[in-house]
Amino acid sequence: MSTAAHDERRGRHKVVIVGGGFGGVQAAKALKGADVDVTVVDRTNHHLFQPLLYQVATGILSPGLIAPALRRVLKTQRNVRTLLAEVGEIDVDNKVVHAAAPDGQHLDLPYDTLVVAAGATHAYFGHPEWAEHAPGMKSIEDARLLRSRILGAYELAEVSDDPAEQQAYMTFVVVGAGPTGVELAGQLSELARHVLPREYRSIDTRKARIVLLDAAPAVLPPFAKKLQRYTKKTLEEKGIEVRLDTMATDIDADSITVKGPKGEERIVARTKVWAAGVQASPLGAMLAKATGAEVDRAGRLPVDPDLALPDRRDIFAIGDMVSTIDRLPGVAQVAMQQGTYVGKLISARAKGDDTTPAPFQYFDKGSMATIGAREAVADVRGAKFTGWPGYLMWCYVHVMFLIGWGNRLGTLFNWVRSLRYARYRGHRLISVTANYDTEQHSGHPPEVVEHRAEVDPRTAPGRTAAS
Repeated sequence: MSTAAHDERRGRHKVVIVGGGFGGVQAAKALKGADVDVTVVDRTNHHLFQPLLYQVATGILSPGLIAPALRRVLKTQRNVRTLLAEVGEIDVDNKVVHAAAPDGQHLDLPYDTLVVAAGATHAYFGHPEWAEHAPGMKSIEDARLLRSRILGAYELAEVSDDPAEQQAYMTFVVVGAGPTGVELAGQLSELARHVLPREYRSIDTRKARIVLLDAAPAVLPPFAKKLQRYTKKTLEEKGIEVRLDTMATDIDADSITVKGPKGEERIVARTKVWAAGVQASPLGAMLAKATGAEVDRAGRLPVDPDLALPDRRDIFAIGDMVSTIDRLPGVAQVAMQQGTYVGKLISARAKGDDTTPAPFQYFDKGSMATIGAREAVADVRGAKFTGWPGYLMWCYVHVMFLIGWGNRLGTLFNWVRSLRYARYRGHRLISVTANYDTEQHSGHPPEVVEHRAEVDPRTAPGRTAAS
């Protein structure tokens, strides 16, 4: 049965939500019990809690704890269905979303009201070629790849006889000193200094070099200066080189070139991570072209105070892909509150309430970031917290935002275990294929990967799936 036939027969108001992230899920939940039919379409089958992706990348958490199935999240809402498909085009004149299922099947999703919450991706400031050598973290696949690169770097250092090459593998550069960059750099230090030292024989992981750099003059730019100073001091105590007023000018497989107060410098490092900027989903530019709007430099859509596109009552945009008058930050809380606001607005209109809604107002509940085990900073409505108090607040807030008590308890268990047992990391799977594929394209001599079959039995000649 086609979507169009299903909706025409029922004759109810049709709402299509593009994106199953924070904003999309909250919009769907706010429509619970409303006299509307809701379709949530996303190109993945899970709802991702992005703020904890770095813990997947560093082996603390398993992906399933922060990425519950989208169908499970919305299973109690009888008026909501979810579709695994990728949106390719939005026909705003005929009110149809065109999408493709995983097998390529074309789907037409008619709507009366459209909510676009497609999020954002990485921004490399005009250098998309850097993505190959400095991946970011926006998806579970990104975190898995990064985990393989980080842990694989130590494995490659272990088998090398060249001290210079060993150090190149054990040098990690994080570009961007916002919350993601600070949290990742802190965990890289934990790995090198507390988790791995007793597990290797040919290398001393405590000699790993971790560099955190940013073009801004301070770490955690949105935070209070007191918290910025504390964070920088704590990072340096963990052995992390903090380079401020320093920008990346070139990145290749073996190194990163940076320009700072002392001029230009080339840092030899096989592992680089990008945490410096975001670009709105391409759907933003597509909608702008179709509706006559203009996106900003980051590809974000302008919206009215009620989060509708200018001169459109039937299309709303929320989350990281929009630009509001008050320039709200691209954080989960903003997307969640916007999703709830839009869902309630649509529900009210479905009941016949056409009064002009009050403008969306963001309630800032505070900002937090971890620096490492037992160390965090938090700014909650003007109150500043550091160290253990900040860390406990950060843990409470983040675990409560996870969906499902099973995921919450599982996450708490992993956190407690990592604190109690020498920073235990229980999820350190390396994808050998991914790691060696990376090396194969990195410009290293062919002999580095020519014996790959001896390491990865899946590629050995004559080996079958059953052997």
